[in-house]
Amino acid sequence: MIYHMKTATVADLRNRFSRVSKWLADGETVQITKRGEAFATLKPARVARGKVTWPDLAARRDRLFPDGPPPGKPISEIVSEGRGDY
Repeated sequence: MIYHMKTATVADLRNRFSRVSKWLADGETVQITKRGEAFATLKPARVARGKVTWPDLAARRDRLFPDGPPPGKPISEIVSEGRGDY
């Protein structure tokens, strides 16, 4: 497989940067030329993202209220009353 790198001139960077930045956002490597000669290579930044871990809210609820929910109105009713009629 032959890989064709995108090419832009220094003038393209000055005048059409939005197009070049879209290539970078899409994961493309861009070769920059100056007076027809290769001048630089721009590569997209790779940001290492870790897996998002969500808290176990059910376990927290069970720790806080081991005998079940506290007596009284459910939270949904309290919130509805607080909002009032619209």
